[in-house]
Formats: sequence, C-alpha cells, structure tokens
Amino acid sequence: MSRNLEFLFEVGCLRHIQRTWRQFLGINFESLSDHILRVVWIALVIAQEEGVKDTGKLVKMALVHDLAESRSVDVHYVSRQFADRHEHAAIQETLADTNIGAEFLALWEETEQKKTLEAQIVKDADNLDVDLELAEQKALGVQLSTDFAPMRTHVGTTKLYTETAKKMWQEIQTANPNDWHLKSKNRFSVGDWKK
Repeated sequence: MSRNLEFLFEVGCLRHIQRTWRQFLGINFESLSDHILRVVWIALVIAQEEGVKDTGKLVKMALVHDLAESRSVDVHYVSRQFADRHEHAAIQETLADTNIGAEFLALWEETEQKKTLEAQIVKDADNLDVDLELAEQKALGVQLSTDFAPMRTHVGTTKLYTETAKKMWQEIQTANPNDWHLKSKNRFSVGDWKK
C-alpha cells in the first residue's frame, strides 16, 4: 500500500506546480491540478457532443494526460525548443508499482498517440483550456489574448480534432467569462436586490 500512498502524495503536489505562463507574464495562472480538473470537464462536454459512450475511460485519460509533469514540469512554447523532456520515463516512474499503474500508463500512451477519438478529445480539451484561461485573463484586464491571437488562431484553426472543439473555440473568442454568474439566478436578477 505504501507505493500507492506515495503516488497520492505526488498527485497532491500538482497543486503546487504553476503553469509556466507565469514566467514571462508575472500574473497568476492556474496550477497544474487546476488545469487537469478543467480539462476533465471540457473533455466530458466535448465527448457528450461527439457521442462518446465510455466517459470513464475519457476521464481517466484526461486525469493522466499531464501527470508526468509532476516530474518533468510544464514546459512552455519557448523552453520546449530547448528542453529535452523524458515524459515517458517520468510517467513510468510516477505510476510504477501502484495498483493503477499498468492501466494508467496504457491510457497515457494512448493519449499521447492521439489516434483514438478519446485521445483527440483530451488533446482538444487541453488546448481549449488555454483559450478559456486567456478569456478569463482578458476579463481581468490582461490583454494576453491580443498578444497570443496569432498563435491561438493557428491552434484553433489547425490543431483541434473534433468539430465540437472547433465550435467551442469559436465561441470562446467572444464569450464573457462572467456570464455564468451575471446571467444566472442571483440576488440581483431574482432575489432581494431586485426589489
């Protein structure tokens, strides 16, 4: 059981790993665990639209997609040109001798190959999370979306696999991240502040 517990402690460390955007931008971005959680939810939304029946497998793939970064770290678009990452070795070591190791290593490998619909959905979700983060930063007054527009347009128009993700990417470009609470039932719209 101790190897399983070591693994769980390592997973807990994901919340302390900041996304590498912070290096050049100096602003507060999501942690790796924040990113993984939203990728799970994005993947589920895409899967529903794409008709995927086995969402259990999809969730596991989304959970493991960046798990190697607990050891190989998040590498941004500049450092990727110079860093020699050993993600496969990192994920093997992370999962070694755990009771879920073989299953999750196989799922990680499938995700990396991007040949199955589930793997493509997870990659789409991984990409869309960046665009959601940029939209949130824009709502806070940080104009990263303008600076990153050429790069993100390239991703949105050439790197997404599913039609659902392509539509979502288009919607994100004009979405207001605050609509979920401003347009929902709240004290102002239906509550005591309306009086």
